[in-house]
Amino acid sequence: MDITVKEQLLAWAEEDYRKFSAALIPNINNVLGVRLPYLRKLAKTIAKGDWRQFLENAESEYFEEVMLQGMVIGYIQADIEEVLPYIADFVPKMDNWSVCDSFCIGLKITKTNKDTVWNFLQPYLASDKEYEIRFGVVMLLDFYIDEDYIHRLLRLLDQTDRSSYYVKMAVAWAISICYVKLPEITQAYLASSSLDDFTYNKALQKITESYRVDPETKTRIRAMKRKR
Repeated sequence: MDITVKEQLLAWAEEDYRKFSAALIPNINNVLGVRLPYLRKLAKTIAKGDWRQFLENAESEYFEEVMLQGMVIGYIQADIEEVLPYIADFVPKMDNWSVCDSFCIGLKITKTNKDTVWNFLQPYLASDKEYEIRFGVVMLLDFYIDEDYIHRLLRLLDQTDRSSYYVKMAVAWAISICYVKLPEITQAYLASSSLDDFTYNKALQKITESYRVDPETKTRIRAMKRKR
């Protein structure tokens, strides 16, 4: 008899890894403790088969079941117009930074459909829901920090609802990557942004933590910190 996806995940679960993972992801209590390489291997296998049936019937009882669905969506080979509804169905299932960020980096289909996905992301960036906004912001930092999009991207980061912690952190992260890749444009943005003090200072901190920023620049960035 074929083993079910849930049975396979339960068989892979490790108690020590469960404790380790759960400690990194606050506010959830449904972690099994399955290592990511196992999930990726299973997701690739599902994506080569009847992935539509899997996604339509997938269960979301455990953290790893949700993570697996996101990985499968990232691996499927299909037209962007077919994939986008599956992305839209998945976004509401995200309730932690780990699933969100893993899902985003896996959506490599974005690279060949940038304008289409950019338009798709706009409602999420205008949302008032924490993980919908974080999804939009992390997608921007993963795929859109380049000269074609940078000015529009920075305007969006400035306009997002930053009332929640995981959005603030994502925006700060995105700005730090913008600075590393396009420092002059991002420097000008920082001088005139409407960022709240926490997000602004966190962005500066992340810039100074980058190994791609030279010591002299880090000193200048530290001097830009807002005093509370």
